[in-house]
Amino acid sequence: GGVTEPLGMPPEALPMALLRPLSGSGAYGVMASIINDPAVGPDSYTGYLVSTLQGSTETTFYVLAVYFGAVQIRRIRHALAVGLTADLAGVVAAVVAVSFLFG
Repeated sequence: GGVTEPLGMPPEALPMALLRPLSGSGAYGVMASIINDPAVGPDSYTGYLVSTLQGSTETTFYVLAVYFGAVQIRRIRHALAVGLTADLAGVVAAVVAVSFLFG
């Protein structure tokens, strides 16, 4: 909580933000468990944030593996750094948007 609270992100949302670049279904499971938690619920700031995170980030590692593998590119060069930077931008944008609209 001490790391995420000053950034406007509840501690419950951190696993979602970290898991999303790795696994879409895993992140969906985390989101569903947060939303179904009676202490949080879907109509809370945390519920809005994890839902927005689900839609504003990408499963970066899956996309790199599938798309680069489909065209037999072995060296991804800067694509991983760019993808993770885009994921970070998506997390920041989600926090800003949800804070502005629902905070």
